[in-house]
Amino acid sequence: MGQPLDGTSTLNVGVIGCGAISGQYLASFERLSTIRLIAVADLDPARAQAVAAAHDGVRHLSVDELLGDPAVNLVLNLTIPAAHAEVALAAIAAGKNVYGEKPLAATRQQAHQVLDAARKAGVVVGCAPDTVLGTGIQTARKAIDDGLIGKPVSATAVMATPGHELWHPNPDFYYQPGGGPLLDMGPYYISALVTLLGPVVSVTGAASHTRTGRTIGSGPRAGEMIPVDVDSHVTGTLTHTEGAISTLVMSFDAVRTKSPNLEVHGELGSLVVPDPNRFDGDVELYALGAAGWEVLPMSAGYVDAGRGVGIADLAGTPAGSEPRAGGELAFHVLDVMESLLESARAGVCVPVRSTASRPAPVPLTVLEHSVAAGNAVPAQ
Repeated sequence: MGQPLDGTSTLNVGVIGCGAISGQYLASFERLSTIRLIAVADLDPARAQAVAAAHDGVRHLSVDELLGDPAVNLVLNLTIPAAHAEVALAAIAAGKNVYGEKPLAATRQQAHQVLDAARKAGVVVGCAPDTVLGTGIQTARKAIDDGLIGKPVSATAVMATPGHELWHPNPDFYYQPGGGPLLDMGPYYISALVTLLGPVVSVTGAASHTRTGRTIGSGPRAGEMIPVDVDSHVTGTLTHTEGAISTLVMSFDAVRTKSPNLEVHGELGSLVVPDPNRFDGDVELYALGAAGWEVLPMSAGYVDAGRGVGIADLAGTPAGSEPRAGGELAFHVLDVMESLLESARAGVCVPVRSTASRPAPVPLTVLEHSVAAGNAVPAQ
């Protein structure tokens, strides 16, 4: 058996993967007393050494040493998508709880293996994105749950950018299996759609592969051409269990868009929902018969949250319960994305075989050094 969580314990976290995204997690950890960073590892030892040197009491270890350290009870897996399953399975085999960057794995089959191994080992799996736990998505969810737009009918989700190679010094993984606009950015948008409208039962997709290579625009490799092995523009429709239909556009081929990141339409009103890649932002409502858009007061979610709040939320999850940013939701989101790509290749509507419970709502909660059960501070 692994190291079970009881909903009250401080988590001793070991990080595997000290790339660009790790800094955002580590900044959040400094504000969350239920998380204690104790070790870091990276295939590049110098990167791990630099991170450890910047944080008092944190050791830099090899991956094997970190996995074998009995003091580590949760592994934060910040490796590239192609390595997510391999690292997660190794952590589970070592009896560790795991929280990973999105997607849960590069493929549905690998994700199945991760969740099956975790169940057998008695450990918990969590997965990004945890942006859905912030005030932006949660305030929108409360508006829907409170009936402000009536019965939801449809939603649109749009992410359009010319590509991450313009700013990322090592963008290769964005264009390898497990990457692309859908698997890279889709988890934010689809997790938000499931949080707002419930799980997805079927999808119809279309995709294109516009260029075979991309030029790195910054850093020491600027000017280097890298191959593109994934579809770089994906669009589709998602049918939710309660009947709402979402339209999704994920593109690394578009220069810019003026479309809202997320809109949700109901019989009695429409919502503009903030960027699901952020934790906050204004939620706007246009009620039927109103004279214009109204900014709704912040009414739900973790206030001033950052990446890693999902781990602290997991730490406060009662034993035996599924975390809000848990493996079940992450698997369903991955299943939706793979089904979209299958639909695009076959040109037919594809049923989504998995499902996920709509995660419990997050009450408006001010983060005061802890979000563990009994330590989070409800907003007054």
